Formats: sequence, C-alpha cells, structure tokens
Amino acid sequence: MHFGFSYVGLIYLLLLMIPNIIWTKNQPQDYEKYSGNENRVLLTLERIGEVSVSCTVLIFSDYNLKLWSNWSWWLVLSFVMMVLYEIYWIRYFKSEKKMSDFYSSFFGIPVAGASLPVAAFMLLAIYGKNILLGIAVFILGIGHIGIHLAHRKEIEI
Repeated sequence: MHFGFSYVGLIYLLLLMIPNIIWTKNQPQDYEKYSGNENRVLLTLERIGEVSVSCTVLIFSDYNLKLWSNWSWWLVLSFVMMVLYEIYWIRYFKSEKKMSDFYSSFFGIPVAGASLPVAAFMLLAIYGKNILLGIAVFILGIGHIGIHLAHRKEIEI
C-alpha cells in the first residue's frame, strides 16, 4: 500500500456522490415511511463503511492507472460496475420514482443501487491490492446492501 492521492478514487467518489445528491430531490414515494425503520446495526455499519471507503480510496495511490497488465482487468471490471451504476441511476430518474423502482434489480443484479457501487469499490480494492479498502468495502456492503434488501423485502418486489 502506498500513501498518496488517488485521482481514480476521486473520480469514483464523484461517480458515486453526484447521483446521490440529485436523488435527495428525487426520492421515491413513501421513502420516509421505510427509512425510519432501518436496522440500527446495519445503519451503523453503513456509516462506518461510507466514511472509511471515502477516506481510504483517496489517501492511497494504489488505485491510480499503471502500465497495462493482466491485473488491469480488475480496474476495467470495476469501471464497468460504475458505468452500470450510472445507467441504473438514469433509469431510476426516468422512472415514476416508486420504491419498487429504487430497489429494483438491474441486469439481474439485485438491489443494484447498493450492489453495483459496493462491487465496483471491492474490485478497485483488488486492483489496488489494498486490504484496508477491501475491509472498508466489506463493512459498507454489509450495511448498505443489508438495508436495501430489508427495504426491498418490506415493499415485496
């Protein structure tokens, strides 16, 4: 692991945050009804994961572009997950913005709004060979995907 600024990490955080900022003005109908019932343990893990992923992805230069090798395919696959995440958001923003739209599957990926970025950051951790990011993403995934699955179950998609 190498300390230093990661411009790839910054790009990933922007790809993650911009749709979420737009979402704050486009939340699904009845979202408040469900968000108040979130499991506190999952919510705590999600928050810890969000902070630790955001910090870890910026302070290690391991994720920046390197000379092409077979290991670079991890970065390519990670980026594909982020592109799918952006397409998921476009689909959501064009929808009726119901809870079922927000927690739907996308290309067969369950709760894509949570699963795709977690997968993208985990693949980025593998590409960068950075165990700290991997641990942070694992914690985030338990909380974030867990909350999304619980909401999906509540609305019975």
